[in-house]
This record gives sequence, C-alpha cells and structure tokens, in this order.
Amino acid sequence: MSLKNYCFDGSQKLSLHKLPHDSKKDNVNKETILAKTAKNEQEISLLQDKLYADGKEGLLIVLQAMDAAGKDSTVKHVMTGVNPQGIDVYSFKQPSKEEMSHDFLWRVNKALPARGKIGLLNRSYYEDVLVVKVHNLYKTYNMAERCLEDKAFFEKRYRHISNYEEYLYDSSYRIVKIFLNVSKDAQKKRFLERINDKEKNWKFSSSDLSERALWDDYQEAYEDAINSTASKHAPWYVLPADQKWYTRYLVSEAILKTLKEIDPQYPKLPDEQAALLQKSKEALDKE
Repeated sequence: MSLKNYCFDGSQKLSLHKLPHDSKKDNVNKETILAKTAKNEQEISLLQDKLYADGKEGLLIVLQAMDAAGKDSTVKHVMTGVNPQGIDVYSFKQPSKEEMSHDFLWRVNKALPARGKIGLLNRSYYEDVLVVKVHNLYKTYNMAERCLEDKAFFEKRYRHISNYEEYLYDSSYRIVKIFLNVSKDAQKKRFLERINDKEKNWKFSSSDLSERALWDDYQEAYEDAINSTASKHAPWYVLPADQKWYTRYLVSEAILKTLKEIDPQYPKLPDEQAALLQKSKEALDKE
C-alpha cells in the first residue's frame, strides 16, 4: 500500500476496522523505510525554508489520535531539521473558561500560523466532535437552548469545520489532517510500559483507562468525523500507528507531498535590486 491508500478526500468512505495498524500488509523493509524517512526529512527542511522565504502559503498540520498513539514522538522526529522560526506547534488541552465563552473555533484562529509558516496542531478543533461527542459535553455548554436541543448538533459542527477548512484553503493555506490509527493491543502495551518504567510514569493518568473503556465509541466518533470532513483541499491521512518507524515515514510522505504541491520558491529580486546587489558584491571584492 502507498500513501494514497491511506488518504481519504471524500471520494470514498472510511471503515476504520478495514485499515491496518502496522506495516505487515505493505511488505516493507525497515532499513529501507528509515533511509527514506531521513531523505524525506531533508527535503521537508529545504522546502520549509523556501516556504518561509516565499510567504505566500501556510501549511496547517492537524494531528489526532487515541492516547499513546505516538503524537508527541511523531512531532519530534518528523520535524527534525525544520527551522524553529518557521513552525508553530500548539497543543490543545481542555478549553479554559475564556475559551468556553467563545465559539469553538475561536481558539483555533488564535493558533493559526502566518502564511509562510507551518502550524502543527497536536489535537485540534476536532476534539469538539470527538471527546465532546463521546461524553455529551455539549449539554453542559452555556448556550441558548435552541442550540443545545438541536438533534443535528454534531452534523452542523461537521459542516462548520468543513466550511472553515475551505475558508482557510481560500485564504492561501494548505491543510494536512493526520489520524494515527493505533490498535487497542498496542495502546495496552504502551500503557503498561508507562506504568512499568519510572521515567515514563508521568505520561500515564488513571483517566487514560476510563477513556480506553470507551474505545468503540471513540472509533465510531473518529470514523464519523473523518467521513464528514474529508475533502480534496483538506484530506485525512489515516495512518497505521503500531510501528512508530513506519508511522513517521508515512507522516513525512504526507507532509512532503503537500509541500511539493505548494512548490514554494525563493523570491526573485527585481532587476533594480539585483543590480544593487551586484554593485555591493563588486564593492566587497575590491576590499
């Protein structure tokens, strides 16, 4: 399977249970994949430099996953070599009181990168149709009854998200949405590693188990969200996440593919400025 087999752009429906969680079906060689990942990271670094210099388009990467799927390590490894000045990483936590007093996309707008930069959202506005849906949190919102009693509450949110992503695309942003598709068995293994390794204890919370108990509900919520918001200009990449080395490769492929589509270029100086540059060079050569 190639990256396109994990890409959902609205042309086909996602069935999560049909997708693999590891590389076995793809029949790949680990050493080859690691070498390709390293090459991709170099290309991403070069294109990111051009993107920053060009300043015409921004790239927004949305990263979603179940607990212990490897979001943090994916960010750390795939963005190796990227100039820190050209990327903004924002982790969405439980919304604050101030954020709850605004519309659900308000805090997202504040986190958007300027054009020319890469913005990486570790969790995102999709939490409002995931954890909010699974736990029925919207019923506690301080909103007009006409909003909360609407049976189409989440269908409308899917539409708002799709419209928002189209708005961003029309505002010169590209969007890459990634779901790290970890298996329940792999999550269990990683939870146990966090419990057994004292240096990883801080990563585990008892609430992780209560969320794990809702595994099927979350799988359904993710499937609904992805199918309702996948589009040509904002596709979803549902990537196997049981083997981190393979996940990082596929993530790097998705980011590199989009950067190549943007095709950023270093700005070309006007003739007048180019002539001044040449004079400066001649002056320096004479010293």
